[in-house]
Amino acid sequence: MKDKLFRDILPRVAKPARYSGGEYNMIKKDWNLSRTCMVLAFPDVYEVGMSHLGSRILYGLVNEKSEHLVERTFAPWPDMESLMRAENIPLYSLESFRPLADFEVIGFSMQYELSISNVLNMLSLGQVPLWSGERRDEHPLIIAGGPVAFNPEPMAEFFDLFIIGDGEEVLLELLDAVEQTRGIQRSERLLRMAAIEGVYVPSLYQVTYNESGSVDRRIALHPPAPERIRKRVVKDLDQAYFPNQPLVPHLGIIHDRAVLEVMRGCQRGCRFCQAGMVYRPVRERSPGLLKDQARRQLHSTGYDELSLASLSTLDYSAVLSLVKDLVAENRAKGVGVALPSLRVDAFSVDLANEVQKVRKTTLTLAPEAGSQRLRDIINKNVSEEQLYEAVEAAFRSGWLSLKLYFMYGLPTETEEDLLAIPDILQKVQAIGNRLARRPVEIRASLACFVPKAHTPFQWQGQDSIEVLDEKRRLISKKRRKNIKISFHDSRVSFLEGVIARGDRRLARVIHRAWEKGCKFDGWSEYFNFERWMEAFAEFGVAPESYTADRSYGDKLPWDFIDIGVSKEFLYEENEKALMGELSWDCRETGCNECGICPALGVALDIKGEESCV
Repeated sequence: MKDKLFRDILPRVAKPARYSGGEYNMIKKDWNLSRTCMVLAFPDVYEVGMSHLGSRILYGLVNEKSEHLVERTFAPWPDMESLMRAENIPLYSLESFRPLADFEVIGFSMQYELSISNVLNMLSLGQVPLWSGERRDEHPLIIAGGPVAFNPEPMAEFFDLFIIGDGEEVLLELLDAVEQTRGIQRSERLLRMAAIEGVYVPSLYQVTYNESGSVDRRIALHPPAPERIRKRVVKDLDQAYFPNQPLVPHLGIIHDRAVLEVMRGCQRGCRFCQAGMVYRPVRERSPGLLKDQARRQLHSTGYDELSLASLSTLDYSAVLSLVKDLVAENRAKGVGVALPSLRVDAFSVDLANEVQKVRKTTLTLAPEAGSQRLRDIINKNVSEEQLYEAVEAAFRSGWLSLKLYFMYGLPTETEEDLLAIPDILQKVQAIGNRLARRPVEIRASLACFVPKAHTPFQWQGQDSIEVLDEKRRLISKKRRKNIKISFHDSRVSFLEGVIARGDRRLARVIHRAWEKGCKFDGWSEYFNFERWMEAFAEFGVAPESYTADRSYGDKLPWDFIDIGVSKEFLYEENEKALMGELSWDCRETGCNECGICPALGVALDIKGEESCV
């Protein structure tokens, strides 16, 4: 197959390097000497999947720290897919060019709800049955992990099992179980794997629904199946595996640089943020280890940029000294240090000045909401004064381009809140024109609010497409010239919200949408909203029922997933939001009693306080 690919197929597609493998630092292990063979499948194009840090970690962990084997595959772009189907070439891995059906385990990294159509497409191309109930003993086990797995129910009938929580904490244990259960019936294998903490096997449960559409009962069909699935957590990041020799792609990818994960989790408590809740508690890597990892990565890759990654990098306790040391050590080599979007305060800008001594790029700030009232409701803990102080500091320091992130469609949002967004942008532009040496570039990106599982806003409804579009028009009317504003597609956000809060009854809709040709739904050139609506209509499913308000008494489809944060805490935070009350950073002011630390037996370092365990 490999010869045919390189001779007849790849010369006819755009970006053939997506499908050729052989990257620098690629690991190719002997199949005959490997205990379990797994392919890590990313349901998006190569450039996106190769940028995902979690996949890099799992790839290196399995191949370097075990006798198991893991290879990679990505969603082929439609030009490649059409040739593969025409020539009967199954989807294959980039290391050994083996078809997906040859692997014992196919593991999907689910980062985005709308990737599910690509999952079905990849299984189809891999010649693997799409429905878990149709797979037999000889078929691979299909697993999934990632943030989308924290509500696995809309996808439950496509996957044999889900990993809930930090993948590197459980994957090797799971692959051991795959080897140990080889040769026995598939149903028995899955039952044994369900005994592993953090592993959810959907086929072991039956769910019934009320006439209103909410969950009625969730019944375990086999007694050993746990009532709740508790997420797995890496407790000590210094002891956790991290790749020192990451793959270097043949073509430019989204995040084409060396990456340090400085910390995991976030304690700021933004009420819309799923990652901030499900990835608690905060865990940090020590500065000495990070600097060593930086040296090793830069040496093994040749990258000229180093990114400090986390949900909230500027909350890393040693961020200032770490950044100064990294810049001092690498500046003469022409290696830059990059930060993700910054907190809206002057300290962030000072730090950005430090990291961008090598090269200045666009500075990104995330106020999230236009008015102070709404920022308090979402618990952003940012004042307008802090924003303008940060903007002034940026322009005085020589920045000429700023990008700001906002959301619209937030709970309790009013016209006044919306019009505050263009007001802020105009004031930012005025500050820039006053302080900068030449005209400044101001850009804003506006995303639609999508209520997610396991957040304080999980009970809140989502604005309809019509309401979101009207809000977009309102903001656009007040936009000034020379300020660029981009809006996320409200139809995409609506569908994201439906799947994010969905249940098992969505599986047939998802399958039908794929049959109608839906794929790459996160890409505007391929997203087809009408086909999705046709699929809903064919099964008599009202998508709006999933984006409507939920009551506190409802059993939510994802309630059985135990993230460690108590449902009572989420309820209290939602109530505080409606009253405009703030909750503070627990590492600064003391424990907020979210429940995560005692639930998981970990100790969070709280500045000036004893641990909450």
